[in-house]
Amino acid sequence: MAKPKPLMTKSSGPDDGAVQSALRTLDAEASGIAAISAALKSDLGASFTAAAEVIRKAKGRVIVTGLGKSGHIGRKIAATFASTGTPAFFVHSAEASHGDLGMITADDAILALSWSGEQPEMRNLIAYAARFGIPLIAMTADQDSTLSKAADVQLTLPKAREACPHNLAPTTSSLMMLALGDALAIALLEGRGFTSTDFSVLHPGGKLGALLKYARDLMHTGDALPLKPLGTKMSDALVEMTSKGFGCVGIVDARGHIVGIVTDGDLRRQMRPELLTLSVDEVMTKNPKTISRDTLAGEALELLNASKITTLIVTDAKKPVGIIHLHDLLRAGVA
Repeated sequence: MAKPKPLMTKSSGPDDGAVQSALRTLDAEASGIAAISAALKSDLGASFTAAAEVIRKAKGRVIVTGLGKSGHIGRKIAATFASTGTPAFFVHSAEASHGDLGMITADDAILALSWSGEQPEMRNLIAYAARFGIPLIAMTADQDSTLSKAADVQLTLPKAREACPHNLAPTTSSLMMLALGDALAIALLEGRGFTSTDFSVLHPGGKLGALLKYARDLMHTGDALPLKPLGTKMSDALVEMTSKGFGCVGIVDARGHIVGIVTDGDLRRQMRPELLTLSVDEVMTKNPKTISRDTLAGEALELLNASKITTLIVTDAKKPVGIIHLHDLLRAGVA
């Protein structure tokens, strides 16, 4: 029985047709993003500021709506708004006419996405917004479209050619809508001073949630903390290191302030016959890296990596209150 032929007989290179197609697509889409940047520096800038102000003043939520590819992009924009401190959800433009208009209140603001601005499914939503005085922001590519003319704020995207060779499949246009939606969400985030602490409240799950835990959530405390005072013999310090299992021992002064640390690396560097008779003062690394209780786990991981160490002492007013090991971050899903 003949062996099946492999799917590929040689690796793809720069002359590969699929790669060249991908590069053309990325070039086309990059030109769309560049066009938005240029527009924001010109006529689009004032409208963008007005849209952000409308959303900021809304007592309710941002209702993002659209259908087709614009609808899919709208769902993502709504999710980005919600996860960055701007309450929002998505309402499908077609479903709005069949009862979902009831999800929209007079306290809300509507962000409607439509490249042409002429979908008939938008008409009832436009009428509803006008009837109840709900601010309407239109994101379209045609400022003379029905949707754009009915809107209180027009976010008119610059015209751009689709990456599709037939200039038909929404590709560049979809990316441009997504990019402008992201830009609006981040502008609102920065405008309200939304912090990493606020972010952690909305992202408690998964790896992102783990990164947003605090040192206080992961640190070992109390008797688990390996500590010895200045003047301790290395023989006693080594017992403390071994019994606590962190590969280090923190050294404190008479006030209880952390002043040094002895690690496995220090032992290797100071290895000599009289090592165990020395005091920790002669072996320790002075002024060790420390963090506060309120340091994010992601920041702790970054410090460990940057310093090429495996443990961090957690301090409060220079006094050690806990210790975090790289393995703690791994178990929590941070790394």
